[in-house]
Amino acid sequence: MKRSWNTLSQQSNGMYAVADFERAAYRLVTEQVLYASDARSRSAYHLVEAYLEDFAAALDPLGIRLERNAHHRYVVALPKHGEGTPVRLDETLFLLVLRQRYDEGMKQGLVEELGEVVVELPELQEAWPALTGRPMPEVGALRALAATARRWGVCRLVEGEPDDLQPFHLVVRPAIVDIVGEQWLHRLDQHNLGGADAEADAGDDAGDTEDDHAAA
Repeated sequence: MKRSWNTLSQQSNGMYAVADFERAAYRLVTEQVLYASDARSRSAYHLVEAYLEDFAAALDPLGIRLERNAHHRYVVALPKHGEGTPVRLDETLFLLVLRQRYDEGMKQGLVEELGEVVVELPELQEAWPALTGRPMPEVGALRALAATARRWGVCRLVEGEPDDLQPFHLVVRPAIVDIVGEQWLHRLDQHNLGGADAEADAGDDAGDTEDDHAAA
Protein backbone atom coordinates (compact mmCIF):
# COMPACT_ATOMS: atom_id res chain seq x y z
CA MET A 1 0.00 0.00 0.00
CA LYS A 2 1.34 3.40 -0.91
CA ARG A 3 -0.02 5.04 2.27
CA SER A 4 -1.87 3.48 5.18
CA TRP A 5 -5.57 4.17 5.76
CA ASN A 6 -4.58 5.77 9.07
CA THR A 7 -2.20 8.17 7.32
CA LEU A 8 -4.82 9.09 4.72
CA SER A 9 -7.44 9.62 7.41
CA GLN A 10 -5.16 12.02 9.28
CA GLN A 11 -4.30 13.90 6.09
CA SER A 12 -8.01 14.34 5.26
CA ASN A 13 -8.39 16.70 8.27
CA GLY A 14 -11.22 14.68 9.74
CA MET A 15 -13.18 14.39 6.50
CA TYR A 16 -12.66 10.60 6.35
CA ALA A 17 -12.15 7.99 9.06
CA VAL A 18 -10.13 4.80 8.69
CA ALA A 19 -13.41 2.88 8.50
CA ASP A 20 -14.46 4.91 5.45
CA PHE A 21 -11.40 3.71 3.54
CA GLU A 22 -11.91 0.14 4.69
CA ARG A 23 -15.56 0.10 3.66
CA ALA A 24 -14.80 1.60 0.25
CA ALA A 25 -12.07 -0.99 -0.42
CA TYR A 26 -14.41 -3.80 0.66
CA ARG A 27 -17.16 -2.53 -1.63
CA LEU A 28 -14.76 -2.42 -4.57
CA VAL A 29 -13.93 -6.08 -4.03
CA THR A 30 -17.49 -7.28 -3.40
CA GLU A 31 -19.54 -5.02 -5.68
CA GLN A 32 -16.91 -4.56 -8.42
CA VAL A 33 -18.27 -1.22 -9.71
CA LEU A 34 -18.89 2.08 -7.92
CA TYR A 35 -20.94 4.66 -9.86
CA ALA A 36 -21.00 8.34 -8.95
CA SER A 37 -24.61 8.47 -10.19
CA ASP A 38 -25.84 5.91 -7.64
CA ALA A 39 -26.90 7.39 -4.32
CA ARG A 40 -25.76 4.35 -2.34
CA SER A 41 -22.25 4.30 -3.84
CA ARG A 42 -21.68 8.01 -4.47
CA SER A 43 -19.68 8.69 -1.30
CA ALA A 44 -17.49 5.62 -1.79
CA TYR A 45 -16.90 6.57 -5.42
CA HIS A 46 -15.72 10.08 -4.53
CA LEU A 47 -13.41 8.68 -1.83
CA VAL A 48 -11.85 6.18 -4.24
CA GLU A 49 -11.59 8.84 -6.94
CA ALA A 50 -9.71 11.15 -4.57
CA TYR A 51 -7.28 8.43 -3.46
CA LEU A 52 -7.26 6.24 -6.55
CA GLU A 53 -3.55 5.41 -6.47
CA ASP A 54 -3.74 4.37 -2.81
CA PHE A 55 -6.73 2.10 -3.41
CA ALA A 56 -5.01 0.64 -6.46
CA ALA A 57 -1.90 -0.09 -4.37
CA ALA A 58 -4.03 -1.67 -1.62
CA LEU A 59 -5.85 -4.04 -4.00
CA ASP A 60 -2.84 -4.90 -6.16
CA PRO A 61 -1.60 -7.70 -3.81
CA LEU A 62 -5.04 -9.32 -4.19
CA GLY A 63 -4.58 -9.52 -7.96
CA ILE A 64 -7.11 -6.75 -8.58
CA ARG A 65 -6.55 -3.68 -10.72
CA LEU A 66 -8.68 -0.53 -10.75
CA GLU A 67 -9.96 1.29 -13.82
CA ARG A 68 -11.63 4.69 -13.62
CA ASN A 69 -13.92 5.95 -16.36
CA ALA A 70 -13.84 9.72 -15.98
CA HIS A 71 -16.51 10.32 -18.62
CA HIS A 72 -19.23 8.11 -17.15
CA ARG A 73 -17.92 8.52 -13.59
CA TYR A 74 -17.39 5.00 -12.33
CA VAL A 75 -14.55 2.91 -10.91
CA VAL A 76 -14.36 -0.81 -11.63
CA ALA A 77 -12.25 -3.48 -9.90
CA LEU A 78 -11.00 -6.10 -12.35
CA PRO A 79 -9.04 -9.32 -11.71
CA LYS A 80 -5.60 -9.39 -13.27
CA HIS A 81 -6.05 -13.08 -14.01
CA GLY A 82 -8.83 -14.51 -16.12
CA GLU A 83 -10.21 -17.32 -13.98
CA GLY A 84 -12.83 -15.33 -12.07
CA THR A 85 -15.55 -16.93 -9.98
CA PRO A 86 -17.74 -19.81 -11.21
CA VAL A 87 -20.54 -18.51 -13.44
CA ARG A 88 -23.50 -20.51 -14.74
CA LEU A 89 -24.15 -20.90 -18.44
CA ASP A 90 -27.39 -18.88 -18.31
CA GLU A 91 -25.55 -16.02 -16.57
CA THR A 92 -22.81 -16.11 -19.20
CA LEU A 93 -25.34 -16.02 -22.04
CA PHE A 94 -27.28 -13.21 -20.39
CA LEU A 95 -24.21 -11.02 -20.03
CA LEU A 96 -23.05 -11.69 -23.57
CA VAL A 97 -26.49 -10.73 -24.92
CA LEU A 98 -26.50 -7.56 -22.81
CA ARG A 99 -23.02 -6.67 -24.08
CA GLN A 100 -24.16 -7.13 -27.68
CA ARG A 101 -27.21 -4.93 -27.11
CA TYR A 102 -25.03 -2.30 -25.45
CA ASP A 103 -22.61 -2.26 -28.38
CA GLU A 104 -25.53 -2.01 -30.80
CA GLY A 105 -27.00 0.87 -28.81
CA MET A 106 -23.65 2.64 -28.97
CA LYS A 107 -23.54 2.23 -32.75
CA GLN A 108 -27.06 3.62 -33.12
CA GLY A 109 -26.46 6.55 -30.79
CA LEU A 110 -29.02 5.31 -28.25
CA VAL A 111 -26.79 5.87 -25.24
CA GLU A 112 -28.40 7.92 -22.47
CA GLU A 113 -26.75 10.65 -20.39
CA LEU A 114 -25.09 8.29 -17.88
CA GLY A 115 -23.73 6.03 -20.60
CA GLU A 116 -26.60 3.55 -20.24
CA VAL A 117 -28.55 1.71 -22.94
CA VAL A 118 -32.19 0.69 -22.48
CA VAL A 119 -33.15 -2.81 -23.62
CA GLU A 120 -36.86 -3.56 -23.95
CA LEU A 121 -38.14 -7.14 -23.50
CA PRO A 122 -39.29 -7.55 -27.14
CA GLU A 123 -35.80 -6.52 -28.25
CA LEU A 124 -34.24 -9.02 -25.83
CA GLN A 125 -36.65 -11.73 -26.95
CA GLU A 126 -35.47 -11.28 -30.53
CA ALA A 127 -31.76 -10.98 -29.75
CA TRP A 128 -31.46 -13.91 -27.33
CA PRO A 129 -32.21 -16.80 -29.74
CA ALA A 130 -30.41 -15.05 -32.58
CA LEU A 131 -27.20 -14.82 -30.55
CA THR A 132 -27.37 -18.00 -28.46
CA GLY A 133 -29.50 -20.44 -30.45
CA ARG A 134 -31.64 -20.88 -27.31
CA PRO A 135 -35.04 -19.51 -26.31
CA MET A 136 -35.09 -16.54 -23.97
CA PRO A 137 -35.72 -17.52 -20.32
CA GLU A 138 -39.11 -16.88 -18.73
CA VAL A 139 -39.77 -13.55 -17.04
CA GLY A 140 -39.07 -14.93 -13.55
CA ALA A 141 -35.71 -16.33 -14.60
CA LEU A 142 -34.87 -13.04 -16.32
CA ARG A 143 -35.56 -11.18 -13.09
CA ALA A 144 -33.14 -13.46 -11.26
CA LEU A 145 -30.47 -13.00 -13.93
CA ALA A 146 -30.95 -9.23 -13.83
CA ALA A 147 -30.51 -9.27 -10.04
CA THR A 148 -27.19 -11.07 -10.46
CA ALA A 149 -26.08 -8.66 -13.20
CA ARG A 150 -27.03 -5.75 -10.93
CA ARG A 151 -24.70 -7.05 -8.22
CA TRP A 152 -21.95 -7.09 -10.85
CA GLY A 153 -22.64 -3.46 -11.78
CA VAL A 154 -23.59 -4.08 -15.42
CA CYS A 155 -27.39 -3.90 -15.46
CA ARG A 156 -30.40 -2.64 -13.57
CA LEU A 157 -34.05 -3.59 -13.88
CA VAL A 158 -36.67 -0.86 -14.12
CA GLU A 159 -40.23 -1.87 -13.31
CA GLY A 160 -42.90 -0.89 -15.82
CA GLU A 161 -45.94 1.26 -15.11
CA PRO A 162 -49.24 -0.53 -14.37
CA ASP A 163 -50.55 0.16 -17.88
CA ASP A 164 -47.34 -0.86 -19.69
CA LEU A 165 -47.44 -3.86 -22.00
CA GLN A 166 -44.19 -5.24 -20.54
CA PRO A 167 -43.55 -5.77 -16.82
CA PHE A 168 -40.08 -4.21 -16.87
CA HIS A 169 -37.17 -3.19 -19.05
CA LEU A 170 -33.43 -3.50 -18.57
CA VAL A 171 -30.86 -0.73 -18.45
CA VAL A 172 -27.36 -1.86 -19.43
CA ARG A 173 -24.68 0.10 -17.61
CA PRO A 174 -21.39 1.33 -19.12
CA ALA A 175 -19.08 -0.82 -16.97
CA ILE A 176 -20.24 -3.83 -18.98
CA VAL A 177 -17.60 -2.80 -21.53
CA ASP A 178 -14.87 -3.31 -18.89
CA ILE A 179 -16.30 -6.46 -17.30
CA VAL A 180 -17.75 -8.52 -20.15
CA GLY A 181 -14.81 -8.92 -22.47
CA GLU A 182 -12.79 -11.66 -24.11
CA GLN A 183 -12.73 -13.86 -21.00
CA TRP A 184 -16.50 -14.27 -21.25
CA LEU A 185 -16.17 -15.65 -24.76
CA HIS A 186 -13.67 -18.15 -23.40
CA ARG A 187 -16.16 -19.16 -20.73
CA LEU A 188 -18.84 -19.69 -23.35
CA ASP A 189 -16.40 -21.81 -25.37
CA GLN A 190 -15.74 -23.92 -22.27
CA HIS A 191 -19.47 -24.52 -21.82
CA ASN A 192 -19.86 -25.44 -25.49
CA LEU A 193 -16.88 -27.79 -25.50
CA GLY A 194 -18.20 -29.54 -22.41
CA GLY A 195 -21.58 -30.28 -24.00
CA ALA A 196 -23.89 -32.06 -21.59
CA ASP A 197 -21.17 -32.17 -18.93
CA ALA A 198 -20.92 -28.37 -19.05
CA GLU A 199 -24.66 -28.06 -18.49
CA ALA A 200 -24.35 -30.29 -15.45
CA ASP A 201 -21.36 -28.35 -14.16
CA ALA A 202 -23.23 -25.08 -14.73
CA GLY A 203 -26.00 -26.32 -12.48
CA ASP A 204 -23.47 -27.41 -9.86
CA ASP A 205 -21.92 -23.94 -9.94
CA ALA A 206 -25.20 -22.31 -8.96
CA GLY A 207 -24.64 -22.83 -5.26
CA ASP A 208 -21.09 -21.50 -5.53
CA THR A 209 -22.17 -18.26 -7.18
CA GLU A 210 -25.17 -17.25 -5.09
CA ASP A 211 -23.00 -15.24 -2.74
CA ASP A 212 -20.33 -14.18 -5.24
CA HIS A 213 -20.26 -10.53 -6.23
CA ALA A 214 -17.38 -10.37 -8.73
CA ALA A 215 -18.32 -11.10 -12.29
CA ALA A 216 -14.90 -11.38 -13.82
